[in-house]
Amino acid sequence: MQTAARTNPETSLSAADEARKLRIERLARATVDEMVQALGAIGGTPDAVNLRGPETGLVMIRGRMGGTGSLFNLGEATVTRATVRLASGAVGHGQRLGGDKHAARLSAILDALGEMPAHRTAVETLCAAVAVRIEMEDGKRAAETAATRVDFFTMVRGDD
Repeated sequence: MQTAARTNPETSLSAADEARKLRIERLARATVDEMVQALGAIGGTPDAVNLRGPETGLVMIRGRMGGTGSLFNLGEATVTRATVRLASGAVGHGQRLGGDKHAARLSAILDALGEMPAHRTAVETLCAAVAVRIEMEDGKRAAETAATRVDFFTMVRGDD
């Protein structure tokens, strides 16, 4: 009897799955205004049936001491998720930190639109703009942090 080899889902994703994963990650960090503008450019928010949620719950955040140590439970975070189906049959998933159900549903609608060739470019444009905004915010935060950095050093005395 032959058994199926187990693979790590993180390393065996197809190019389309990788693109969708990245799209969902970026939509999770898009602001409501960014999503509403993108939907306006597409022609408005399409009708969508809720398949799941939007619902809010908790997830456990895990960490590693020093990035390589043993896993430990850091704490819980509130997340909201939604799954919708458009009239075309496209299914979309949305999730975000916090309890904003409207934003999670908009993310799911945009993910579903990203699965449709007619709207993929508009959704990719939104995701690219979100990525640029996130990069700028991260750079600003890094600069602010660097400005408060304190360098410690040890002075060696000549006598023992």
